[in-house]
Amino acid sequence: MEKSAYKELKEKLFSSKKNGYDLIQEQDLDVMEDYCTRYKAFLDASRTERLCTKETIRLAEQAGYKPYVRGMALQADDKVYLCNRGKAVMLAHIGQKPLSEGVQIVAAHIDSPRLDLKPNPLYEENELAYFKTHYYGGVRKYQWVTLPLALYGVVAMKDGTKVEVNIGGEAGDPRLVITDLLPHLGAAQNKKPLGEAIPGESLNILLGSRPIGGEDEAGRVKLSVMQLLHEKYGITEDDFNSAELEAVPAVDACDVGLDRSLIGAYGHDDRVCAYAALKALLDLQKAPQKTAVCVLADKEEIGSNGVTGMQSAAFDGFMEDLCATQDVPLRACFENSFCLSADVTAAYDPNFPDVFEKRNEAYINYGIGLCKYTGARGKSGASDADAETVAYVRQLFDEAGVIWQIGELGKVDAGGGGTVAMYMANRNIRTLDAGVPVLSMHAPFETVSKLDCYETYKGMKAVFHAEK
Repeated sequence: MEKSAYKELKEKLFSSKKNGYDLIQEQDLDVMEDYCTRYKAFLDASRTERLCTKETIRLAEQAGYKPYVRGMALQADDKVYLCNRGKAVMLAHIGQKPLSEGVQIVAAHIDSPRLDLKPNPLYEENELAYFKTHYYGGVRKYQWVTLPLALYGVVAMKDGTKVEVNIGGEAGDPRLVITDLLPHLGAAQNKKPLGEAIPGESLNILLGSRPIGGEDEAGRVKLSVMQLLHEKYGITEDDFNSAELEAVPAVDACDVGLDRSLIGAYGHDDRVCAYAALKALLDLQKAPQKTAVCVLADKEEIGSNGVTGMQSAAFDGFMEDLCATQDVPLRACFENSFCLSADVTAAYDPNFPDVFEKRNEAYINYGIGLCKYTGARGKSGASDADAETVAYVRQLFDEAGVIWQIGELGKVDAGGGGTVAMYMANRNIRTLDAGVPVLSMHAPFETVSKLDCYETYKGMKAVFHAEK
C-alpha cells in the first residue's frame, strides 16, 4: 500500500482525539477566559450548598426566572425555578414541544466534601477551645490539617428564625485551623498507613486560647469563645443542636500554572458542572424545542439520600406539576426524556500512573469527559448507559463543535465512584454521565482545565438546544 493511501486509511479508521488547544478556534479563547472568570466568581460565592443555592437563584432571577408556584399556568418560553429547602434548586425553561415528547435534563450536584460540626461541638482542652467535626463525603483526612478554614451555615432557633453564620469568609476575618503533629515528634505517625495517620476524631478545629474570668474558674477559654459567638449571632451552646455548620477551605478560586491554563479551587466537584449547566440554561435566548431542565441537587457525596438529594421525590413532584399544566402523565414525559448526569471525572495524573489505564482515561485539555458507566469492581452501583444513548450524545456534541473524550474512572478494581445517573435512569430516563476531568479530586484544592470547563458548558448548551 502506498504511503499516502496508508495515511488516508489510518485517518479514516483510527480515533483521532487531539489536545483541545489544537482544535479550539482562536476567537473562542477570549470567550473561554470570560466564562472561566465568571465561573471563579460563582465558586467564591458558593462555598456550601446553601450558598450555591442562593447564588443560583440570584443569577436565575437576574435572567428572568420566577419562583414556581404549584398550579400556576405555564406556556412556551416561561422560565421558572423551585428551591428545595434552601439546599437544592430545579429550574425549567418551557419549550415549544409538549412535555409528552420529553424534556432535556442536565443534573449536577452542589454539595462537596467538607467537615461538618457535630451536634455538641464546642469543648476546651488544656486551655484551648475546639470544635469537634464529622467529615462529610470521601475526604482524605490528612489533606485537611494546617489549612486556613472558614465556617459557614445556619443555626435554626426554636422560635423558627434562622441565623446565618460566616466566620472567616470576609476580608479581615480570623481564620480557623486544624493543627498537625510536628515532624520532630512524628516518627510513630510516619509509620502509620496514609489513611490512619490522621484519625477522624482528631479533625478538631482550633477556635481560641484567650481565657476570661478568674484563674480558678474552669472552662474559661470555652466561655470566651461562646461569649463571642453569642455577641455576634445571639446563640447559646444548646443552639448547636439545631445547626448546620460546615468548615471549608478559606481559599479563593485562582488561576494555576505560568500559562494560567488551569483553575485551582475548593469545590470543583461538582460546582464546575453545576455552573456549566446553569449558565447553559440561562443563556437560552428563546424557548427551546423541548423543555430544558436544570437540576442542582444536594447529598450526592453521601449517596444522594435525604429530602434534598437526587433520590428524593422532590424532583418527581416538580416535574409532575409541570406535566399537570399540559395534562401529561409524568411517566410519559420521563420515558421520552434525556438526562446528562453532569459530574466530574478523574483526570489522568502522570504522578500516579499505576491506578490509571491510559487508553481509557480522561485527559486535561481534551474536553468534556463522557463516562458510559461509573461504579466499582464489576460496574457495581453504576448506570451503564446503552450504546444508543452514547451515540446520541456523540452526535449532539459533534454537531455543536464540542471537544469531547470518553473514559473510565481508573483501572478496573483500583477503586470507583458514583453519580446521580442511576437515580435518573431508575426513573426510566435515558442517562449518560459527562463532566470536567479533575486533578486532586475531593481534595481541599482541586485543579481543572479552563478549556475543559468551557467545552463542558458548550456540551450542556448542546443538550438544551437538542430537538430530539
